[in-house]
Amino acid sequence: MTRKLSYAEALLEATHQEMAHDPSVVVLGMGVDDFRGIYGTTKGLAETFGPERCFDTPLSEDAMTGVAIGAALGGMRPIHVHIRMDFVLLCMNQLLNIAAKARYMYGASVSVPIVVRSVIGRSWGQGAQHSQGLHSLFMHVPGLKVVAPSTPYDAKGCLVQAIRDNNPVMFVEHRMLHFQRGTVPEHLYALPFGHARVLSPGTDVTIVGISYMAVESLRAQSLLAEVGISAEVIDPVSLLPLDVDTIAASVAKTGRLLIVDTAWTSCGATAEIVTAVFERLGGRSVPFRRLGYAAAPCPTTKNLENLYYPTPATIAQAAHSLVRGDKQPWQPRSVEAPEVVEFKGPF
Repeated sequence: MTRKLSYAEALLEATHQEMAHDPSVVVLGMGVDDFRGIYGTTKGLAETFGPERCFDTPLSEDAMTGVAIGAALGGMRPIHVHIRMDFVLLCMNQLLNIAAKARYMYGASVSVPIVVRSVIGRSWGQGAQHSQGLHSLFMHVPGLKVVAPSTPYDAKGCLVQAIRDNNPVMFVEHRMLHFQRGTVPEHLYALPFGHARVLSPGTDVTIVGISYMAVESLRAQSLLAEVGISAEVIDPVSLLPLDVDTIAASVAKTGRLLIVDTAWTSCGATAEIVTAVFERLGGRSVPFRRLGYAAAPCPTTKNLENLYYPTPATIAQAAHSLVRGDKQPWQPRSVEAPEVVEFKGPF
């Protein structure tokens, strides 16, 4: 395969193909019918499928989530798009108490097949209320599934799987991922949840990068290679269900674990992954570290953002410390992500 698409193009293609394949699939959300189409991920859908199947919504996340749930209970497969995950907080009761529990409460006589797409992450001074990665909140709740693919290939396959799933799926996408390019088949395909992806093999340390941190971890891997350290980089892809086996097998091989999240570490995905891996390894003692947001609200200024978020340099430095100890200090060269430099605005 040689055809390459951006992450955003892969999401658009998945949505377009599923809407053509299944007339019950609809897309709703603020700005989905805008000519920019949520970073291009919904561009042209309203023109192709009409305003009944791709439509803008009022500034009322709670009510519109209720509409999506009702549509799902009535046999439709809604994709509800939130341009920021922060705004999903406004519909938590609908998601956690109704969507996640309806199938259980009514003895599997009903299902709520909705996809909740939401964008997370830094850039352009988004600040404390527009940059949060809150995926660990949803990982805590039975009845929901949570996915956060990092590659265009996985983005297309996971979105198709999410649309076809009979349970609510939280689809997490970092805004910096929309610019990533990769090989994507043109045909329609679905990727089952619960399968992590080894992005690059290694022998000295396992680095698990969640969402965009998988991309930054690959950059850190290159820095580590300059000093003779071989890092294995894994993208969990699916956070709930979580593929513990793949990660644990890697840690059993390398003997060290570093987990990097685009969120806070306290009670987060990093803590869950560490615990699950240690349980799977039978309590075997393995050096590990966790990286994520600094313990403060997300900043707006670029200089504070550079200190706040994990970077290839800080990831590489943490991995180096795990492998060689703190007695051999090392300062890797700084690598600034081109997508961060090029990002010009939230839309």
